[in-house]
Amino acid sequence: MAEFLGATVAIAPNDPEHLGFLQAAGGGRFVLQRCAECSKLRYPVGNACPFCTALGWEWAEVSGRGTIYSYEVVMHPIHPSFRDQVPYAIVLVELDEQRGVPTEHDGLRVLSMLVDAEDRPESMERVAIGLRVEAAFTPLGDGLALPRFRLSDEPPEHAPWSLKG
Repeated sequence: MAEFLGATVAIAPNDPEHLGFLQAAGGGRFVLQRCAECSKLRYPVGNACPFCTALGWEWAEVSGRGTIYSYEVVMHPIHPSFRDQVPYAIVLVELDEQRGVPTEHDGLRVLSMLVDAEDRPESMERVAIGLRVEAAFTPLGDGLALPRFRLSDEPPEHAPWSLKG
């Protein structure tokens, strides 16, 4: 049975998009939907392309590398399973793929938790906008995994900025 922090992960039988996303992660692959009409990648997973509204799509593997575009520190968990995880950072990562699309100020951005090498929430002192990250996968069971991010060894693209100043 798939579970995360003691909570059951149940994917509805009529939700192949989310199941496929978590199955690919279970195989160590970070995939996103690519529109069959305009070829743009999209996140979060869904039925229609937000750019051209086409319904056709295919899975496309992406590098899972990117830059922290923004972040939020969670101090009060909304689910009891996260009680022992706080504080933790939810990062908005701008992936290397599809930067500047559809305009120069846009990019392919993904939300997830920032974790350390032991798959625990990264220390708040190490979280900053501009730092480089890479995808990491937390096994859930049943061949599923949850994509998360961890800091990479790549140098930041600009001087990092954080809430601590």
